[in-house]
Amino acid sequence: MREAYQACEDIIKKHSKTFYKAFSFLPEENRNAVWAIYAFCRRVDDIVDESDNPEAELETFKKEFSRFASGEHMSDSPYWTALHDVFQRYEMEFAPFEDMIKGQEMDLSGRTYHSIHEFESYCYHVAGTVGLMLLPVLAPGKEQALRNGAIALGIAMQYTNVLRDIGEDMDRDRVYLPEEILAEHGYSKALLKGNVLNGSFISMWESLAERAEAHYREAMETMFHYPSYSQVPVHSAAVFYRGILDSVRANGHNVFSERAYVSEKQKEKMLAGLSTS
Repeated sequence: MREAYQACEDIIKKHSKTFYKAFSFLPEENRNAVWAIYAFCRRVDDIVDESDNPEAELETFKKEFSRFASGEHMSDSPYWTALHDVFQRYEMEFAPFEDMIKGQEMDLSGRTYHSIHEFESYCYHVAGTVGLMLLPVLAPGKEQALRNGAIALGIAMQYTNVLRDIGEDMDRDRVYLPEEILAEHGYSKALLKGNVLNGSFISMWESLAERAEAHYREAMETMFHYPSYSQVPVHSAAVFYRGILDSVRANGHNVFSERAYVSEKQKEKMLAGLSTS
């Protein structure tokens, strides 16, 4: 089992320094469970983003998850082995895992998001679900009190991903920005494809950042419900991720040729602020 969890830890260590640092503060059993859940999310996400044949591979993954959900113990895979152990230890639900897969299918369909409602539905499926997956591990018995806050935090983080990765997404011919928001600020997909960074772009970007920050605030209001062992890790993850928005601002809103990130030094400063608040 140790090797299975190590394989999951290797995935999060490679792909998300922010989450890895934040959740490293958890007790070992809870920490391992987070690694296993992250590995599930990362694997299905990579199928869509990195695979040469994402439709076929996602279908295969769905079938594997169906076998897993039916109780089959797929011991040949360290990732399913670790997740099986998580489901044995905690009161997990299958629904958010299924919704996550549906969110990845949205990416495959090349959807255009016309309204903010459609965009937030996508954010729920690919990120709000992660909050729900983690609740039984991070706050057992408090899932209902924390449900809305956990979803809000996931949605806020996905907003942040989208606002940070506009240029990278354009390289994949993906536009997540809702058409109604583009139009509202006098910006267009044609300007986006031309990497035009002007006042309209900044106004549009900031309007979405304000929505993200409102979701962060909603999540922060429920933070006190988390038990002491997980409150700092969850709060840290939220603060680190929210800091990406300020990093984009510090880059002059240049999301086309620079990738915004929060440095290790900045994270240490943020952690020090949490410990004194």
